[in-house]
Amino acid sequence: MTIDVLEPHPIVRLLEKPAADFTASDLVRAVEQLELRQVNLRYLGGDGRLKTIAFPINSREHLIEVLTRGERVDGSSVFEGTEAAASDVYIVPRHRTAFLNPFGERPSLDVLCSFYGEDGEPLPYAGEQVLRRAAEALTEETGMVLEAFGELEYYLVDDVERIYPVEEEHGYQESAPFSKGQQVREQVLGHLNAMGVKLKYAHGEVGNIRQDDRQLVQHEIEFWPVAALEAADALVLAKWVVREVAYAHGLEVTFAPSVSSAGAGSGLHIHSRLVHDGSNAIVDDEGINDTGRRLIAGYLSAAKALTAFGNTVPTSYLRFADGGESPEGICWGDTDRTGLVRVPLAWGGDVLPGMITHANPGSPTASAEPGTHPQTVELRLADGSADVHLLLAGMAVAARRGLRDPDSLELTERLSADDHDSFDQLPTSCSESADALEGQREWFEAEGIFPRELIDAVLERLRTRDAALAKKWAKDDEARAEMVRRYWHVG
Repeated sequence: MTIDVLEPHPIVRLLEKPAADFTASDLVRAVEQLELRQVNLRYLGGDGRLKTIAFPINSREHLIEVLTRGERVDGSSVFEGTEAAASDVYIVPRHRTAFLNPFGERPSLDVLCSFYGEDGEPLPYAGEQVLRRAAEALTEETGMVLEAFGELEYYLVDDVERIYPVEEEHGYQESAPFSKGQQVREQVLGHLNAMGVKLKYAHGEVGNIRQDDRQLVQHEIEFWPVAALEAADALVLAKWVVREVAYAHGLEVTFAPSVSSAGAGSGLHIHSRLVHDGSNAIVDDEGINDTGRRLIAGYLSAAKALTAFGNTVPTSYLRFADGGESPEGICWGDTDRTGLVRVPLAWGGDVLPGMITHANPGSPTASAEPGTHPQTVELRLADGSADVHLLLAGMAVAARRGLRDPDSLELTERLSADDHDSFDQLPTSCSESADALEGQREWFEAEGIFPRELIDAVLERLRTRDAALAKKWAKDDEARAEMVRRYWHVG
């Protein structure tokens, strides 16, 4: 096939084939021609962070073995609740995820891996396998594929600058030199692009905070809609890349949902759509259609339980309480940033040609049409503490339920932000989140998508955070600051 001359992935350019078609033999060829010296097998730990096993390349035979067989790891050190006496699990490389490591001491090939048990079957409680099951079940029942992407917000922390000091809460899409950290942001974009992560854009976000001798400046990366598993992997890789680049610049970075009572928290808004045979199934010429409304209903009906995967630390609930653009109620609306689900503006109807003509008088009005209509629905629930694979798996379960529930359209009508002034609220603590998940656990455990043991582990983890203490901290500035520090480096 012909590779686009603007293709940023060096292995795709070298092999002249899309990453989805990579084989072990292809990767061996890439290692040889690019003179790489190491292979890093990477997997997602139970704490949401990338883990690494580094293999020096000893021979061609050794390289093939690593890229095909993978390795075994100690599951009891990776996942909560795993018995040490029977903890060995396998990690097997997914060749399509291969990329060149931009940070290592030696030229290296990195590959993401999947988990399997001693019987060779997918490891039931690994987040990647949970998401795979949930997405496949949705497609098998409906013929539609759940595509998604995230808006990843984070803060860079540095000494206060005397020249062009930051203006508090005035960072939205600001440019340098008023925006601090633009160089970090652009390097992150370059690395992710070359790794095959599909991106839309990056920019400065609203949050600018000055605290005595330091400043916190908020940034955002917005991704491109891809299949749910790829979307979750992209968010995990992006967190790693942001931290690596910030560290190289001597900066601290945090994805914490709440960093200060004086400024905006960091969310992780997830956009999604349902695609059938390449067409966006949630939209028609009139806008969001009944399929889209059923999808929204699924998210709204499962919203409280989804916080167990998307809002996993006490400071998640400080973010909700602080207001701003965090969700204020379980409702939805067009372009409304206060509801839990938002239908963002898309390039529909006949508006585009007129805008192009007005902005470019005398120029042709034709524009490139996207392969799939860009309309999405945005779930504004999660934050940087989210277990993104479990969150997207939960969204797939909720979507499936919304599509099959005969009362879904009535629910979306009732919970429209345009028609009502008061709505049910999200949980106010980790314990309330656990209660909500326990009340709907049969939704997630149906057909073995979420193993019962995994739900138990999530509930136990949430309930270790004392709800009463969290409420006390929310009212005490010093205690609140202590809690923010405790959950500063999440995910």
